[in-house]
Formats: sequence, structure tokens, C-alpha cells
Amino acid sequence: MELQAYLERIGFTGLPRPDLATLKALHRAHALSISYENLDVQLGRPLTTSPAEAFDKIVRRGRGGWCYEMNGLLGAALEEIGFKVTRLAGGVHRMVRGDEAVGNHLVLLVELPEGLWIADVGFGDGSRDPFPLQDGPIRSDGFEYRLQRLAGGWWRLHNHDAGGAPNFDFSLDPADPALLSAKCLELQTSPASVFVMTAIAQRHMGDEIRLLRGRAFRRLRPGVKEDSLIDTAAEFVAVLQREFELDIPEAATVWDRVCARHEELFPKASA
Repeated sequence: MELQAYLERIGFTGLPRPDLATLKALHRAHALSISYENLDVQLGRPLTTSPAEAFDKIVRRGRGGWCYEMNGLLGAALEEIGFKVTRLAGGVHRMVRGDEAVGNHLVLLVELPEGLWIADVGFGDGSRDPFPLQDGPIRSDGFEYRLQRLAGGWWRLHNHDAGGAPNFDFSLDPADPALLSAKCLELQTSPASVFVMTAIAQRHMGDEIRLLRGRAFRRLRPGVKEDSLIDTAAEFVAVLQREFELDIPEAATVWDRVCARHEELFPKASA
């Protein structure tokens, strides 16, 4: 881990220390500097759970990433600074799909003198800020989230009302690396995976969250949604560059599939 290069990528200045103030600053800087995106899945490029590969992609090549990359990179940086970090296996939609969903999301548990904190820059439109492991509401720049304690040692993070995925569950047991690797492979290869079905990008920027789902682009502020549809491959590439700071001209090659899958997934938005 070339820590200084990562800090420059997210615009962090000053001396990082293994304390709560640094955790908060790093988490927010990462969330506001790097887009969540699945374009490599759409382009057929294999992804892994390796923090080193995430570093190369996100820091050296200026791309974004999904949860295994975003939280993998943040976790490696936190450990380099001296934080005690435990990787947890989250389950998006576990409320509906059961334990089969566990491992489809990576979450970070950070131990501090102030207690246990959750760091998660890989939930796309999740909290910009880390939050303490305690039952109750979470407010991040006007967006309302909630952490709920469940039976059996599980916790559930509820997304904001206009969020993409509604929630994910996690327990405090350290994640099995083999499980995370298997789920990472499944999510980029299974025809049933939403990451295979359509292009996704999300970005925290200023007072808004920007979201791309197939052809649909949305600007989201607390209580306000602005929706539009992308009409051409050139516009698709331009939106990725302008709105998400993703320079991926080859994304034009997946445009026909994006359109077809978008119409299957979001028929109302395509009407």
C-alpha cells in the first residue's frame, strides 16, 4: 500500500493517525472523491477482492469500484495507518433472500477507544460518514439512515428512503476470505446478478448523490429527485466522465446491451 498516493487520490491533507477524527476525515474524503461503479463487470473484465488490485485500479488508474474494491482499499489504508480493522461479510437483501446473500457485500469494523465503528464506502449511496455500532438513526448530510440491532448477533443498516438497495445485514464475525471471493465471482458472472444485468454508477458530490442505472441518470438531494434518460452511446460516455469523473471511452461498446437490459429492468423509465 502506497499510503501517500491513496491520500492524494482522496484529497486528504495532514498527518493521518489511528484516531476517530482521522477515520471520519478519511471516510468522507473517500466517499466524496471516488465513484462506486461496475463498468468492468459490464466490459467483461475480471475483478477480485485483492486490495492491491483495487489500489492499482482506483489510485493509479483513477477509476472507481464496487464494495470489494472500495472497502478493500479503505481497509488496507486504515491498517497502514495503524487502525485495528475487521472485515465483515454483509448481506444485501438478506431480509428477503436469507443467508444466501451473506458475502455479497464487504463491511469494515474499526475498533477505537471510543468504541466500535462501522466504515463502509462501498454501499454506493450509503452514508458518507462512518457510524458507531449502536442501534438508532444515522444522519449524513441530510440523508437519513438507520442501524438496527437484530436477533442472533445480526445488525441491519437501512438505506435512506430514496436509496437503491434498501438494506444490508452483517454480523461481527470476521469474514471468510473464501466466501467473499466466491461471492465476488458470482456477482460478476451470474446472469441473475444486477451487476451483470446493467451498468451502475453512484457518486457523492456536493449536496447530492448521483446515480446511474442503465440509461437512467438521477440527481438526488434530500427530498428532491431529478431524473433523465441517456439517449446515445456518446452521451453515456460523456455522463460517466462529467458526472462521475470516470474516463472510460470503451464503455460505448456496451451501450446496446445497456439499452436492452435497461428496458427489461426498468420498463416504466424507458417508456
